Amino acid sequence: MTDTSDGRVAVYMDFDNIVMSWYDRVHGRNSYGRDRAKIAADPTEPEIAARLKAATVDVGAILDFAASYGTLVLTRAYADWSSPVNAIYRRQLVGRAVDLVQLFPAAAYAKNGADIRLAVDTVEDMFRLPDLTHVAIVAGDSDFVPLTQRVKRLGRYVIGIGVAGSTAKSLAAACDAFEPYDTLPGVPEISSSRREEPAEPKQTRSRRSRKPEQAEQAEQPEQADLPAAPEQAAEAPHGADDQDDDFLAFADTPPEDLHAVASNLLERALRVGQDKGDDQGFLYASAVKQHIRRMDPSFSEKALGYRSFNDFLASRDNIAELHESGHERLVRLKE
Repeated sequence: MTDTSDGRVAVYMDFDNIVMSWYDRVHGRNSYGRDRAKIAADPTEPEIAARLKAATVDVGAILDFAASYGTLVLTRAYADWSSPVNAIYRRQLVGRAVDLVQLFPAAAYAKNGADIRLAVDTVEDMFRLPDLTHVAIVAGDSDFVPLTQRVKRLGRYVIGIGVAGSTAKSLAAACDAFEPYDTLPGVPEISSSRREEPAEPKQTRSRRSRKPEQAEQAEQPEQADLPAAPEQAAEAPHGADDQDDDFLAFADTPPEDLHAVASNLLERALRVGQDKGDDQGFLYASAVKQHIRRMDPSFSEKALGYRSFNDFLASRDNIAELHESGHERLVRLKE
């Protein structure tokens, strides 16, 4: 069984990398490189909008998993937020209190700007914030191996999160723990019908030796350095409002939907925690509640009409299985 963790977690996301890697994972290898010019030209075009929507990254799943290690005290995402494909996520990220670090479009020779800025900020924070215990790096490039090794030498526990098939094996090995984004609770499985690359069915699962930016340049050399058009960056592409609805905070949810949101929070917390529980998957109820509050600080069982968190758990017998152990209430995900 796991008890309440006192960890203090910092999360650093190479957002361009995770977005492009997940797009390739859903639609087939190098799909983002082939579609990049179309995405920059008009992300609201029906076919492109549908492909972007199918490859939407669940930022909440990443942050909720990181929160299972402790309190999130620092979260940063690095990208060019004027780009239409990234602008889709701005409200979602701000709603989860993520600090958006703007990286302006750079020439090909400066394409590693996000990697360098993320690494510099991470090492600086290790000295500036000595109370940090865990560092989550959301990326897939082998360029981050020296960073993970340095952070480990500075006494922090390093968690890696990356897209399966697009993450360097050396990066996963350099972390204390690594979790593929594909397996995070809340991330839907990729069905064969969602893949749209019949010409390369076997390559969609292979690991890429090149960074996503390099793959794009190989496929679209004449389009690699095109900045997003100002009028495109100003308006949110297709699906922005729909995605925001999926990530409403507990306090901002209509009363009739509070119970559904609370059930989803409970199920996700149990799924994330069950791998860290004992052989039977039981967790302390107090630890589960703390994890839910880390995922959504506005959560309150009293707003749902329950006198205590135990009463809330008892009402979710279709999700949670309860067990008494002395004075402790234990809970696990119901099979």
